[in-house]
Amino acid sequence: MSNQFSLGLSGHDRLEKELGGGMPKGAIVLIEGDYGAGKSVLSQRFSYGFCQEETVTTLVSTELGVRGFLDQMHSLSYDVVKHLLNEEILFLQAEIDSSGALSGGQKERKQLLRRLMDAETLWDADVIIIDTFDAILRNDPQFEALVRQNDERQAALEIISFFRELTTKGKTIILTVDPSSVDEGSIGPFRSIADVYLELEMVEVGNDVRRNIFVKRFAGMGQQVGDRVGFSVRSGIGLVIESRSVA
Repeated sequence: MSNQFSLGLSGHDRLEKELGGGMPKGAIVLIEGDYGAGKSVLSQRFSYGFCQEETVTTLVSTELGVRGFLDQMHSLSYDVVKHLLNEEILFLQAEIDSSGALSGGQKERKQLLRRLMDAETLWDADVIIIDTFDAILRNDPQFEALVRQNDERQAALEIISFFRELTTKGKTIILTVDPSSVDEGSIGPFRSIADVYLELEMVEVGNDVRRNIFVKRFAGMGQQVGDRVGFSVRSGIGLVIESRSVA
């Protein structure tokens, strides 16, 4: 039995090969990148690939509603409707309003992390993707209070322990984070415990936008993993691998 979840689409793009054959089972994966670097597209590519390989997936988005998610997947030629109907993927919207608070008023934004952990159905899947996790951290009053007391590690400890308990059951948790939107101390504990740590970079060259995945850590790799994977996003095609550098 493989110790990795296949990323699928091997005949469509080379992402699975570039990342050593798939994501390790029972792992915490951290994907960092500034706004526009490709966190959501990578999350969508992962979720579609997992579904194609019959890996049950949950995708939580703080940015997209169901209609926006379907439109985005359609634009990338990732036909996810069948998978949604077959309950191979569960899409959930964590709706954050323009002021940065969870929609529904002050009462609704209390202890977001606790509510996340208590949502049992969310964690039934083999792979759980939260895009973007920093939006939930920023808007949890309890987490914010501990950060103000310079006790970021204590703030992160409970959720990390919860994640680790899930990974012992073979589940893989993928978190995307915009590092510019959270305190360095808040994200530090998640960086230190991540089994896979990927950093995304976007560079504008003339009229072109070039994106790179920098592989900072990749535990449990099946094959050799490059230290840098270049990719682009093309309408009607999806994610396209551009180049590879091997460490």
